[in-house]
Amino acid sequence: MKKAFIVVLLGIVLVMPAAAQTGQQSSPKDPMATWLHNAFNNNRKNIEKSAEKVPEALYGLRPGPQMEVRTFGQILGHLANFNYLWCSQAKGEKNPGQGSDYEKLSSKALLLRTLDDAFTYCDGVYAALTDASGLEIVTVTQENGRQAQVPRMSLLVLNYGHNNDHYGNLVTYMRIKSIVPASSEPRSQQPPSQR
Repeated sequence: MKKAFIVVLLGIVLVMPAAAQTGQQSSPKDPMATWLHNAFNNNRKNIEKSAEKVPEALYGLRPGPQMEVRTFGQILGHLANFNYLWCSQAKGEKNPGQGSDYEKLSSKALLLRTLDDAFTYCDGVYAALTDASGLEIVTVTQENGRQAQVPRMSLLVLNYGHNNDHYGNLVTYMRIKSIVPASSEPRSQQPPSQR
């Protein structure tokens, strides 16, 4: 978690010059929280659009014969699991997905709906985030059952990074089948807000 906190601090340092280079006239009130919310939303759009592009017949695709490697669909379910987990911890609520293992879903329609529900739940957490509330300490339960104290924003940076890492997996699966991922579509096909 210390690495995530360092990433948050580094992000804060990088946001201001990046905003100046993009021609923004004024800095947002909460530059790091604003950047993180926008990054989460852009990543969400790439994941959801890519998931929609892949035919259901390929949701069982693995990049090799190894059974320990998740299928395309299992990655989507895994993302839903962890978006619910980490965003509920950042929010200080009971995990709305607790007791469910979305990796076991095989229907494209169910996976798309579940993933959208998880992202929508997280969006509320990111939207309410401020730079000040991001530095508040929250208690999280780790996979080994131990509790840890971490800054709220580090948990949300971890969630965003995890989503981004697995988007990279999805891109590989799509490229194996000659499907162009959302982030690689020609700019003319992307909405003006993403150009």
